[in-house]
Amino acid sequence: MTSDEVKSEGYEVVGEEEEAVMANLGSYGGKVRLLAEGEESAAEEIMLLWAIQQPTLSKPNAFVSQSSLNLRLDSCGHSLSILQSPSSLSAPGVTGSVMWDSGVVLGKFLEHSVDSGRLVLQGKKIVELGSGCGLVGFIAALLGGQVILTDLPDRLRLLRKNIETNIKHVDVRGTATATELIWGEDPDLELTEPAPDYVLGSDVVYSENAVVDLLVTLGQLSGTKTTIFLAGELRNDAILEYFIEAAMKNFEIGRVDQTLWHPDYRSNRVALYVMVKK
Repeated sequence: MTSDEVKSEGYEVVGEEEEAVMANLGSYGGKVRLLAEGEESAAEEIMLLWAIQQPTLSKPNAFVSQSSLNLRLDSCGHSLSILQSPSSLSAPGVTGSVMWDSGVVLGKFLEHSVDSGRLVLQGKKIVELGSGCGLVGFIAALLGGQVILTDLPDRLRLLRKNIETNIKHVDVRGTATATELIWGEDPDLELTEPAPDYVLGSDVVYSENAVVDLLVTLGQLSGTKTTIFLAGELRNDAILEYFIEAAMKNFEIGRVDQTLWHPDYRSNRVALYVMVKK
């Protein structure tokens, strides 16, 4: 797409060197930096992202303490108390038993976006993938969403305990329930009928094998009006590049600039993307 074609479509071109295209995607009202299609686009995005944010120079886990049994965070006028299981980190492949910065960033981004009028979650069907301890889904419920939090069967006990602690006995505008979901397998009809208005995920891009199944599930959950928000820690540039390259085949992708995040919850170790099905 040339600059003239972009302008004729109502998009905004910024920056002479990279001619970044800024546009709205899905139901999010903020302008995001669209990732151009093409064989080299994913590699260019990774190079740009690492050059701009220099994640290895930033403090890891600025917003969470993974050694603590409890994480407290104020959101939407409520004090959330998120139970963690630090001892589970010693089990291979188990990361959802504790919180990560990307979850805090995504949750507070949702809150800030609603407060800023760029997002409406009230009454919307929302599915969260890899919910872990549940923070992101809880904030979405506090913002009025009808949230279904999902994870592997062996992760649901901690998740449901956190729902009981934070959602069941307080005045919440929305709802939060938990169910199992194994990526790559057929999801229950409650997840797909009707299609969610929003799909959320934090720290869900962590291995090439998981990427394949994740994209299958994202495709199954996405309808014509579904907007996906994914936030992730910048650890492995090769895996993120692999995800972006594979996702571009079926999704439009835009990166959300940190100026649109919650001003108190920004981290150069985290990237935030919006996606919609083509």
